Amino acid sequence: MPFSRKPTKPKTFLNEAGLYDYAVKALGRHMRTEAELRRLMRQRVEPGDAGQPIIDTVVARLKEYGYLDDKSFAETYARLRHENEKLGQRTVRQKLTQKGVPAPIVNETIEARYAETDEETLARQHIERKRLRKPENEKETARILRRLVSAGFSTGVIYKILRQWNVPDEALSALDNLDEPPHEE
Repeated sequence: MPFSRKPTKPKTFLNEAGLYDYAVKALGRHMRTEAELRRLMRQRVEPGDAGQPIIDTVVARLKEYGYLDDKSFAETYARLRHENEKLGQRTVRQKLTQKGVPAPIVNETIEARYAETDEETLARQHIERKRLRKPENEKETARILRRLVSAGFSTGVIYKILRQWNVPDEALSALDNLDEPPHEE
């Protein structure tokens, strides 16, 4: 038997002042991009063309007061992911794009943040931070490869690190063949 829901009262939509307060509180909880904030506000205004001018007015007001800035969001996000989580530039670029930051801002931010960074050193710091140890077999080698790829490091750097760990060439060649389907005779 399905659970019965209490009848909900009709949803009240916010006016400009109410939407502005909602947006400031949402930004107070944590930083957001313009796209994320627009998505949140769209749920609080009348659907369709009636609510869009209100959202545009609130966004313009937030930008005017400096509460909403995609460029500073991208710089802060990239800095934290680079310094604290030791993530590679590919993952940071992908996550900023997913959050709705425009491509020119993403490219400019990533180039500025990762210009002086040695990717191998950053990958080693990531390995240390995640407490990954030297792989003992092919399964562990594949696991480390997947972890480093998902952290945004290039396969060239990953293979270089694995070779310095004296991972057998057979294990590395087995990793190259993971993408290919097994041959049946």
